[in-house]
Amino acid sequence: MESKNPVFSRQSKNQQQGWGAPTPTPEQLQGMYNTPSYAPPAQRTMTIDDVVVRGFITLGTLVVSAAVAWVLNLGMVAAIAGVIVGLVLALVISFKSSTNPVLILGYSVAYGVAVGVISHVYNDLYSGIVFQAVVGTALAFAAMLTVYSLRIIRVTPKFTKFVVAAALGLMGLALINLVAGFFIEDGIGIRSGGVLAYVFSIAAILIGCFFLLLDFDEVERGVKNGAPEKYSWLMAFGLTVTLVWIYLEILRLLSYFSSSD
Repeated sequence: MESKNPVFSRQSKNQQQGWGAPTPTPEQLQGMYNTPSYAPPAQRTMTIDDVVVRGFITLGTLVVSAAVAWVLNLGMVAAIAGVIVGLVLALVISFKSSTNPVLILGYSVAYGVAVGVISHVYNDLYSGIVFQAVVGTALAFAAMLTVYSLRIIRVTPKFTKFVVAAALGLMGLALINLVAGFFIEDGIGIRSGGVLAYVFSIAAILIGCFFLLLDFDEVERGVKNGAPEKYSWLMAFGLTVTLVWIYLEILRLLSYFSSSD
């Protein structure tokens, strides 16, 4: 009796066709046994070394493009264009969690041009300030890596919310200052070199350092959870963005001290 179930009916037809097939010889059976079964290639997971290498590539690309912009002495138009292009690429990478190295290195080139031009301007005004800012950024990175490694500050959900909220507050104040600058000289005073400017820059540097802790935690959790190797590009991008943030804020803070001499 033929079944109306398509699965059973298909199986019945296959059995009927198979019953009439010739029986394989022992040699054919042995050959079938020796044939390796297909196994999909295993995807390599991310390691700390992957992040370090991608980090050097990403940050190195930014430094090289900054050096080129410095040597060519590109103007502020190039810096503004670099900031706009870099910001657009950063938003695309962040919201899409893109691991595309072309986009990430494109950000490094664009923002590197802006950093090179800005650094050149500051160094012309205050000789040696760029070297001091670079050293300060390196020390901040080393200090935060030590703090994270020794678990002096633990990255908890509560800590993460605090850091993100503080960063949004800083960006809100910066936007208000920008808008107020069109109507009031020096805006609300957080970038004019006064007491508020000192407090704002120090707060921005501290928040940037806290973001380094979030970046380190993200890398560690990614390695422990077996994230694919391609995500090391995204981790390197996050570290580069944070280091650029800290560098520019240290540069501005040092300019306050230099101008007061």
